Amino acid sequence: MSTSNKKDNKYQIAVIPGDGIGKEVMEATISVLDELDVDFDYIYGIAGDECNEEHGTPLPQETIDIVRDSDACLFGAAGETAADVIVKIRQEMKMFANLRPVKSYPNTKSLFENVDFMIVRENTEGLYIADQEEETEDGAIAKRVITREAEERIIDYAFQYAKDNNRTKVTAVHKANVLKKTDGLFKKIFYEVGEKYPDIDTEDFYVDATAMYLVTQPQEFQVVVTTNLFGDILSDEGAGLVGGLGLIPSANIGADGALFEPVHGSAPDIAGQQKANPIAMMLSAIMMLRYLGENDAADKFDAAILKVLSEGKTLTGDLGGSATTMEVAQAVKNAL
Repeated sequence: MSTSNKKDNKYQIAVIPGDGIGKEVMEATISVLDELDVDFDYIYGIAGDECNEEHGTPLPQETIDIVRDSDACLFGAAGETAADVIVKIRQEMKMFANLRPVKSYPNTKSLFENVDFMIVRENTEGLYIADQEEETEDGAIAKRVITREAEERIIDYAFQYAKDNNRTKVTAVHKANVLKKTDGLFKKIFYEVGEKYPDIDTEDFYVDATAMYLVTQPQEFQVVVTTNLFGDILSDEGAGLVGGLGLIPSANIGADGALFEPVHGSAPDIAGQQKANPIAMMLSAIMMLRYLGENDAADKFDAAILKVLSEGKTLTGDLGGSATTMEVAQAVKNAL
């Protein structure tokens, strides 16, 4: 598509390909983004294992600055240093919400049809706080932190997401029958915030029951909001419902910025061989487009992916095909 038709506003996008297949899926995704009627200025940054070997740090300050100065960030994959990279970016940019869509696509080994829900996970507290574990004479102790401010923020984000995306129900997931103080507060806040959204139905389940419902009645969920650890676990369970981590995008949203990444790793065993499935990276880019308000472009990109998957002619090895990473990208561009 000609760049002359693009809009006047240009978005500055931080691009961090990272390690392994991150580079390949990023290249494929950028090639499709360039076909859309949206104007991007890509600023590339380095991070990950290779960066650590070459520069002595997995995440240089220069890369953090690039992310901070951009409208959004696309991240490919990191190897052993993934936690050092992603967690630090989340902390630096105050990215409090982790979004993990769980959606079934054709020809993807999805266990169910018509699954389409969003897991909204609190990203800053719970059990995942640095320096909140300590060894004792008897073993070790971890502290679980739940604050009213953080939980109100994430729960309100979930309801607003539901409202903005024509979802009619939000489900809270907790373990308030055992964690009576921390999850008791989470549940209380959930229903307080829910009163501000009278047009949206509310329900809550224990996390163990939710784990069962995800594999027995996943179509019943629309938006799920939960704390950090529970969200981490349920997100991967959701990925298993719809064909595995290779097809799942994610977003980290905060007051100061947003980062979009596939949840698969760097897959060093197939890196450089053009075997990687770029769909998860592409779906992450679609989430970025929606974050930027470019919904028409997002719809076109999503429809093109759906067409390619529905036809089933150009699939990578993980989906039973033999197409290369860039062949999938070309098929998506053709479908546009």
